[in-house]
Amino acid sequence: MSRHKARREPRAHWLLFLLGVLLLLTELGLQGYAGGVGAEGPHGEAVRAAATGDGPVLRYTAGGVEAARLPAGALALTFDDGPDPRWTPQVLDLLRQYHAHATFFVIGSQVNRYPDLVRRMVDEGHEVGVHTFTHPDLAALPPWRQRFELALTANAIAAATGRRPLLMRPPYLSMPDAVDGYLTVLADRDPRDWERPGADAIVREALHGPAGAGAVIMLHDGGGDRSQTVEATRRILAQAGGRFVTVSEGLGLPPAPAASTGMVVRGTALRWSQTAGRLLAAAIGWIVVAGTVLALMRLAVQVGAARRHARRSRGRWGPRRYLGGVSIIVPAYNEAANIAGTIRSLSGSDYPGCEIVVVDDGSTDATAAIVRRMARELPAVHLLRQANAGKPAALNAGIAAARGDLLVLVDGDTVFEPDAVGRLVQPFADPAVGAVSGNTKVANRGGLLGRWQHLEYVVGFNLDRRLFDLGECMPTIPGAIGAFRREALRDVGGVPGDTLAEDTDLTMAVLRAGWRAVYADDAVAWTEAPGTLRQLWRQRYRWCYGTMQAAWKHRGAVRERGGAGRLGRRGLLYLMLFQVLLPLAAPLVDVYAIYGALFLPWAQVAAVWCGFTALQLATTAYALRLDREPLTPLWTVPLQHVVYRQLLYLVVLQGTVAALLGGRQRWQAMARTGLAAAAAPAGRGRSE
Repeated sequence: MSRHKARREPRAHWLLFLLGVLLLLTELGLQGYAGGVGAEGPHGEAVRAAATGDGPVLRYTAGGVEAARLPAGALALTFDDGPDPRWTPQVLDLLRQYHAHATFFVIGSQVNRYPDLVRRMVDEGHEVGVHTFTHPDLAALPPWRQRFELALTANAIAAATGRRPLLMRPPYLSMPDAVDGYLTVLADRDPRDWERPGADAIVREALHGPAGAGAVIMLHDGGGDRSQTVEATRRILAQAGGRFVTVSEGLGLPPAPAASTGMVVRGTALRWSQTAGRLLAAAIGWIVVAGTVLALMRLAVQVGAARRHARRSRGRWGPRRYLGGVSIIVPAYNEAANIAGTIRSLSGSDYPGCEIVVVDDGSTDATAAIVRRMARELPAVHLLRQANAGKPAALNAGIAAARGDLLVLVDGDTVFEPDAVGRLVQPFADPAVGAVSGNTKVANRGGLLGRWQHLEYVVGFNLDRRLFDLGECMPTIPGAIGAFRREALRDVGGVPGDTLAEDTDLTMAVLRAGWRAVYADDAVAWTEAPGTLRQLWRQRYRWCYGTMQAAWKHRGAVRERGGAGRLGRRGLLYLMLFQVLLPLAAPLVDVYAIYGALFLPWAQVAAVWCGFTALQLATTAYALRLDREPLTPLWTVPLQHVVYRQLLYLVVLQGTVAALLGGRQRWQAMARTGLAAAAAPAGRGRSE
């Protein structure tokens, strides 16, 4: 692919991605914080005792605490924990019916959700005070958090009403340190209506006291089922003597002043942010649910298809037999580390008369010299040399020079088992088969990265190939071990060179030409996987981008019939759904996981994570068993969610951006170490 002009890879999208993730986390964090509203509970004994002294309304000054009490005949109904969309309107309706005023101590996060209710309170002559933003126990919080709770609520009230609140009631009546600028309103009478003792008990306690005495009565219009409170409010308004006033009216204080422009702006921004966070949390929650359902469905379909494929594969092609001459094409660019092992494994094949054509694509290392030396010892080995023109050109040159009608295409770092070629070509006994995929295994499995790639090959690639085989929509015959009928290659004009995933592009073209592509799981070859994260990134980026190119190139298959239609409506849809769209949604899953870990119940989060991990472990174990592999790498599966999965979805993100911007990338050879030849089993008996 040297004719493609290399372009600088886009970088700005990573900054946008990070900013987007931070914005999501911030919005979700605000939603989680605002959503952590507590419920009323037992009151602090020390504060209740203070309230029975000089009065329930306290002002903290440098000289101490000043207390005040409502005058005789004045009753101040106060309602905490609202606004609530169900109960607050009922309370307001009763107050309007009896021409009474009340004081509402509101929760800031609820104000942002229902600002119209707070505006109605002010418009109908009621008073609004601060009851914190999330209803925490203020006495248990550090001073900065106390100030934060009060400031957020004050800004929310200012945005909803245009007024700056002057009154504050601490939840649980637990006295905070940061009360500067507020009158702290406790209560003379607390019917404890949050315990739901019955409307009769609430009325009895609310009206209990000396006849004609002024009092602050504490009730609740939010935080739970307040039906008893609503009924008790009706009876209190109907039965009590005296006048019902706001706290400020009862004490002769001026009404709340107009809020500053800054408070209104801050409160409006806070409301918009909280609303955006709530909508984002809901949207991401649905995306996570949909993605989880799709992932589970995929696992179920993969396992079901694998079971069926495994049963069907037994004796599917009959006894092994000779099907004619086979030519093995090995394109090589700087493969000095592995090429000798590859040639030795191919020359040791138990399928008779294999021709091995190695095409050196302008290597700058000792690749050509090694092949030339081996060709003198092995008559079946032939060396072709050409100036660097890319892998597709090298494959086409080898195909043109080969003599066999069955062509096995092999990467220069792949080691075949002795029976691999013979097993790989058996499906060609069916004249409708034009391409066969073998079973690629990772040779260098040392370390976490090697084990993760090994599991990905076994679980992801090979389970998918079994599914594609059953669905007759195989989109990729891998470059490491794949076979083609010469006639099929002739029908599509050889190996295409206009995409980065030439193997996927070629396979799709063969299917659209009317040929079948199948999977021979017993034809095993060993390949050297990338040994570093950088190498893995470059390889997967090329695969991802090339697959997108090939899918776009063959998008017309969606409208076609026969094998091409199956490719388009099954294979391409599967690729786009599970290899592009689902990975692109994966960052949202991780962001939501962080949100869940911080704000959702730990038991719920742990149950979901453990359940999904257990399912992954079971699927992986089954896939390993099908491939006759040991179960020892299973312990690395939970760790895949920490590093490996994130790297793969970031690759998809990079590939998608490159595809949208029309970027190109040259065929890049991975730095080889020779581990494939060193680590691959000597024969099939060691792989079982």
